[in-house]
Amino acid sequence: MKPKILISDRINDKGIEILNKVSDTDIITGLNEEDLIKKIPAYDALIVRSETKVTKAIIDAGSNLKVIGRAGVGVDNIDIQSATSKGIAVVNSPTGNTIAAAEHAFALMLSLSRRIPEANQTMKEGKWNRSSFMGAQIQDKTLGVIGLGKVGVEVVKRANAFGMKILGYDPYISNELANSLSVNLVELEEIYKNSDFITLHIPLLESTKGLIGLNELKKMKPTTQIINAARGGLIDEDALYEALANNIISGAAVDVFVDEPTQNQKLVDLPNLVSTPHLGASTSEAQVEVALEVVQEVLDVLDGKFAKSTVNLPFLPDEAQKVLTPYFKTAEILGEIITQLSEGQFKSLKIIYNGDLSQYDTNTLKSSVLVGLLNASSDEKVNIISAPFIAQNRGLHIIEEKNPSSDLFSSVLSLELTTETGQFSISGVNIENETHIVKVNDKSLDFTPYTPYLLFIENLDRPGTIGKVGTVAGEYDINIAFMTVGRNAPRDTAIMIVGIDDAPNTEVIESMRKIKNIVSVKGVSLNIS
Repeated sequence: MKPKILISDRINDKGIEILNKVSDTDIITGLNEEDLIKKIPAYDALIVRSETKVTKAIIDAGSNLKVIGRAGVGVDNIDIQSATSKGIAVVNSPTGNTIAAAEHAFALMLSLSRRIPEANQTMKEGKWNRSSFMGAQIQDKTLGVIGLGKVGVEVVKRANAFGMKILGYDPYISNELANSLSVNLVELEEIYKNSDFITLHIPLLESTKGLIGLNELKKMKPTTQIINAARGGLIDEDALYEALANNIISGAAVDVFVDEPTQNQKLVDLPNLVSTPHLGASTSEAQVEVALEVVQEVLDVLDGKFAKSTVNLPFLPDEAQKVLTPYFKTAEILGEIITQLSEGQFKSLKIIYNGDLSQYDTNTLKSSVLVGLLNASSDEKVNIISAPFIAQNRGLHIIEEKNPSSDLFSSVLSLELTTETGQFSISGVNIENETHIVKVNDKSLDFTPYTPYLLFIENLDRPGTIGKVGTVAGEYDINIAFMTVGRNAPRDTAIMIVGIDDAPNTEVIESMRKIKNIVSVKGVSLNIS
């Protein structure tokens, strides 16, 4: 019997043609929640865009529903938790607009460098001002690419074709892949100082919000031009306005804004800003690709296959689920922490499953680690299904080790991340569905990372050091939720973990680094939802 599929928001006809060959497909748009609740019990799959809100009530009514497909990237209109609890896969189409987004970023750069929008407007006004629009060639110029995921790599390919020199920042791709793309991997500071053009291709997270502010803009050359076709909020809009209005940088091109539709008209009105209303995915070809991708994902699920763009967890056998499921979040937290503690270019990641964890298929645990590791750096939607593919595409070297014995706990999950600057390690356990970090590098300790921000402070174990850290936090109105210390011997080196409620700014970090006996201070942000 053919599966029954309901499409409640219109997708491209090419996707529908494929579905019609292998399923009984109905296209019924404009349905409200009540209508969908009545209709959904008859269907095995539901495909939506952004218009349909797939609520808990609709999911509960879907007695035969096996998969919900989102033609596009965002799944905010789908109750993921309810779908997961019902064993319903949720899939999307995250790569269908890759080329469109890359081309739009490149088009913005060319428009900016050759002042095309301004010149076009004067032509429409009946003017012929050739001398007023002197531009710049991009050949032999240096392009700084922040984020080398799918879109970033496509931008690099086009920049190579134009004869540009490319600096790249992305700690999570291999040197081999970078070399094959003719990308010189550097730190952000070098990109700011040496790039003629800078383009961003990273996700908007707490750690990347306002990544480029006034301080970063002031480090750039006065001739630098910056492009953001990724996410609104990566560049501080007030800082960008000041930099453009005062000729701190030459120009900017923006397709995305903090609030959309944007109300920041003073920024849009600047003569050295090129702006578009979030058109990165707005091509007919992208809409075809998005439809084809989500259709294939839905059909894969209905055929009992793994869909690479599944955004929720697959189910495990009962015995394995009992042991492994609590560790999914623990694994993600460990990945989140170690990626923010590390420095330098990524070389390899070793995942060690100790005790009971070693007795089962740990692919899902590995994926959960990679979700935490990659989420802060990828412009793709990272989940436990897609994470291994993304890691493989980036040339990451993953080593897994299973150790049936565990001294203190029934299970321990450990990570060892090796970079060009050294090795970083962390271990965690899950006790009654609560993550406990029990080791950081060579220091044993025990804390639960329940706050959105953590400070990892390496210090010499000397009287008064803890108090001085608390004093600095108080001076900056930073509320401390907990503090714990790990050390190997009195008055030796130690590590202090401080859980805080507020994001520490650069000034707070620098003030703590100046405290006597403090070796290093690193801030870590966590997705604690």
